[in-house]
Amino acid sequence: MTNILKLNEVVSQSIRNGNACIYAYVKTLDSSPGVYRMLDKDDQVLYVGKAKHLRNRVSSYSRPSGHSDRILRMISQTRSMLFLTTETEIEALLLEQSLIKNLKPKYNVLLRDDKSFASIHLDKSHSFPQVRKHRGTEKGIGTFFGPFANAGSIDKTLNQLQKAFLLRNCTDSTFEARTRPCLMYQIKRCSAPCVGNISKESYGDLISKAEQFLSGKSKEMQKNLVDQMNMASSLMEFEKAAELRDRIQVLKEVQTQKSSNLGGLQEADIIALHVEKGRACVQVFFIRAFQNWGNKDYFPDTGAGADSEEIMRTFLGQFYSNKTPPSIILLSNDIQDRDLISLVLSKKSGVKVNLAVPRRGKKMDIVNAAMRNARESLARKLANTETQKKLISGLTKTLSLGSNPNRIEVYDNSHFQGNAAVGCMIVAGEEGFLKKEYRKFNIKSKHIKLGDDFAMMREVLSRRFERLKKEDKDRVEKKWPDLVIIDGGVGHLSVVAKVMSELQLEDIPLLGVSKGPDRNAGKEEFHSLERGTFALKSNDPVLYYVQRLRDEAHRFAIGTHRAKRSKNQFKSQLDEIAGIGGKRKKALLESFGSVKAISQSTQMDIAAVDGISSLLAQSIYEFFHDSE
Repeated sequence: MTNILKLNEVVSQSIRNGNACIYAYVKTLDSSPGVYRMLDKDDQVLYVGKAKHLRNRVSSYSRPSGHSDRILRMISQTRSMLFLTTETEIEALLLEQSLIKNLKPKYNVLLRDDKSFASIHLDKSHSFPQVRKHRGTEKGIGTFFGPFANAGSIDKTLNQLQKAFLLRNCTDSTFEARTRPCLMYQIKRCSAPCVGNISKESYGDLISKAEQFLSGKSKEMQKNLVDQMNMASSLMEFEKAAELRDRIQVLKEVQTQKSSNLGGLQEADIIALHVEKGRACVQVFFIRAFQNWGNKDYFPDTGAGADSEEIMRTFLGQFYSNKTPPSIILLSNDIQDRDLISLVLSKKSGVKVNLAVPRRGKKMDIVNAAMRNARESLARKLANTETQKKLISGLTKTLSLGSNPNRIEVYDNSHFQGNAAVGCMIVAGEEGFLKKEYRKFNIKSKHIKLGDDFAMMREVLSRRFERLKKEDKDRVEKKWPDLVIIDGGVGHLSVVAKVMSELQLEDIPLLGVSKGPDRNAGKEEFHSLERGTFALKSNDPVLYYVQRLRDEAHRFAIGTHRAKRSKNQFKSQLDEIAGIGGKRKKALLESFGSVKAISQSTQMDIAAVDGISSLLAQSIYEFFHDSE
């Protein structure tokens, strides 16, 4: 009892110290909008917040009561603060989002998965535009339609486009090389513009109709096509009428697929949140062209227990930081700064963005459906996490570790007869595989003999931990492993142990995993510095868990190695010439047809290629003729 009282007194004193620290800053602040940062004793950022009125907002933290447990913990750790004033609250909001994304403070809500989605690109850089799948920044000539949350949605829409409008999806080089129609033409998925089966004007009309289709105007288009089909039929142009009939059939299929449950929404994002046991799941549905273009789960860090309002508000800012918002966003939870965020998103989009929380009707039904998905997804996530915890606890017991490892790193190498050698690292924890943390290492040393697996492992581990010591010597970041697993036997373990000893990192536990004398899965042998070589029962869950870790590392290493080999196969002598990039290489090959033809050309002929200066032409010519 006495110990509990002493602990409570220490906590209370920490909170009072935090209150006093914050109060000292209040006197220095005015009514300007801006951003504040709370720092701990090591000057690590605990929290980033924005305020319409800095003095009022910061002074609220100096009060001794009226705070949630999360805020009290944050106050108790605060030992200094930093401030940035802005002209407007909008600037403060944007600055807050940027700082949270870069600093990743402990008590802020963090969206870990913020990658862009796939879209459909009508590439108009060619006289006969190409339709293709696109991911990343929307650069290039043409129109982009999206986002599509998953591959199934975008493949289905691309299939509809090709069936209805017969657009090409081949590359420009393939297009230029065709002398007769390809299979896509035979199965009525392309109009074969590559061999002149359709005029530029007619193909342009198909592109225009495809844009209308992707904008949700298929109903009006369908009516026009019916009129055209009837006209062609009356003029006894039966082949043309049949083509129009097939196109109408595809549009009818799309019309029947348009769900009446979407409440007449042409373009909207549906964002629903469910919070349980300190964890959160945000479900996002994408509605475009009156169709559901897929949905995706997000599991943001809740900042040590943020409430639903803060999670939703912060999620919106981070989610749309690299995405263009639609005109309507339906939310399951209301937020304090709804008008402000709506204004920021409207400026980003170029059109008014309406943030709404529906209370009745079909729109509310859509949001409720998204909330149900969020609840079920979070339940599955929690169940998987519990399973992972049990497996990690079993591994901890097997290896006699002091506590459960939060971060497990697994290393493997891959090569083919010593060529295209790579080393890879995968990361796992209570959340499963952390794929954003995976790393690959191209083997750089010139002194490694072909196929020397020990030397490769030495290089990979040395580079990994030398850099980690340089970037985070005090182990403040959560990038340090609590357990390192190596795909290999006693020899590999000895090499890695020596590397860790040289770097004075002997406190990190090591485990080697080999397939045993018969090389059969299920008879793996484990190697540790403390226990030596040992094995587990064939039905031990820990054995299955380590096998999964090892197999994932093997999969990642093999995939990386194959990608490198494939890339090396397409290298040419032109890659060795300074000043020759992708565009110039393409221009040279299109002009001459092959590297051999370039090597046999005169300097004047090379300089005649677009983008090749006389000086660069001289370098290219001398590269192929320096032996002469």
